[in-house]
Amino acid sequence: MTKDLTKGSPIKLIIGFAVPFLFGLLFQQFYSVVDTMIVGKCLGPEALAAVGATGSLNFLIIGFCMGVCNGFAIPVAQYFGGGNEHQLRKSVGNSIWLCSIFSLCMGIVTVIFCRQFLVWMNTPKDIIHQSYQYIVIIFAGIPVIYLYNMCAGIIRSLGDSRTPVVFLAIASILNIILDFTFILIFHSGVWGAALATVISQAVSGILCLFYMGKKYVILKMNKEERQWDTAVVKRLCVMGIPMGLQYSVTAIGSVILQTAVNSLGTWAVAAITAGAKVSMFFCCPFDALGSTMATYGGQNIGAGKLERIGKGLKAALGIAFIYSIAALLIMIGFARPLTLLFLNEGNDNIISMARTFLLWNSAAYFLLSIVNIVRFLIQGLGFSIFAIFSGMFEMIARILVAFLFVPMWGFTGACMANALAWVFADLFLIPAYYRCMRIIKRQREF
Repeated sequence: MTKDLTKGSPIKLIIGFAVPFLFGLLFQQFYSVVDTMIVGKCLGPEALAAVGATGSLNFLIIGFCMGVCNGFAIPVAQYFGGGNEHQLRKSVGNSIWLCSIFSLCMGIVTVIFCRQFLVWMNTPKDIIHQSYQYIVIIFAGIPVIYLYNMCAGIIRSLGDSRTPVVFLAIASILNIILDFTFILIFHSGVWGAALATVISQAVSGILCLFYMGKKYVILKMNKEERQWDTAVVKRLCVMGIPMGLQYSVTAIGSVILQTAVNSLGTWAVAAITAGAKVSMFFCCPFDALGSTMATYGGQNIGAGKLERIGKGLKAALGIAFIYSIAALLIMIGFARPLTLLFLNEGNDNIISMARTFLLWNSAAYFLLSIVNIVRFLIQGLGFSIFAIFSGMFEMIARILVAFLFVPMWGFTGACMANALAWVFADLFLIPAYYRCMRIIKRQREF
């Protein structure tokens, strides 16, 4: 049930690992997209804007959860690559402790302060109540977000990218059923979409947990391996917290940008919400390649096979370049019908604005692929601190857009934010990768 990424053709291994993980990401996005489609089609553009207005705040908090869990999984991949099963199990045991503490603290704090966050973000008054109804339920579900991402990260670190996909597929179907039940039958409004998402995530997390405990003999822990170990906790935090902060630092720029977009009115918020949902689907391959490279880098550095790291990077970038061109061509031809998945005919201004947003994004997709692939590879090599710096560069770019481009060019200025953020991040990450490799080679020489 595990997969060794230290032997064989890098491109074949990367594709073989990334494709199942890609399907998992697509199913995961299905939660959000189905919510948005039903909200936009059944409840109208105001409700769509209300959900969209929480997007950057959602990314700020949930992104930290996901980043921390991905970071906790890196030592697992490294110990698996090096054949150290005892330390692998201790890392898993202490990850459970840390995720339990983090999820409880974050859940309480975010639920208490989420309305104030929306006020600080200048959320339009006509949608702030619905925005609160949606995001407070999402934040209350933070423990199940930790549960799924922790279990899925551990399973992927052992080379199994397929199993979490199966459980996400089940959860996606459940999410669709619950969406229709809460919104169309019980007329719940936007809070029903949020509740459906949390319940579905809980199901996928519980299924992963039980499967991991039953099927992976390598994870059978004794009493000592389950206990709190300060040294192991420190190593996990060194890996996990920087990755979580990278997401959050990036999201701070998104929150500031969202505040600027909110000032443009409900229609601008609705347009970017619809465009972002389409774009998130098209960006899933980049996320899959990035997470694949974290596991690939972690296993190969653990096995001491440095020559395979550069080969894997070239293979991943080649795959990303071909996909980026295809995605751009699809977007040029089909941006309008894709936005109609979330909006009804007659909202021509919003649809036109969403198309503009999508074209700006898709033209810069290869820049995004470099961000994901190089950043996750660096993290897999053990240099998680660089993730924070790359996030800071993205944050700076989005703040520039919020304070300069949006006031000068309005909605078009907001559409430029992602492309500029990815350029800034790449300018840091590319030299950072070579710096990391030089450090590793010097360490090996001594």
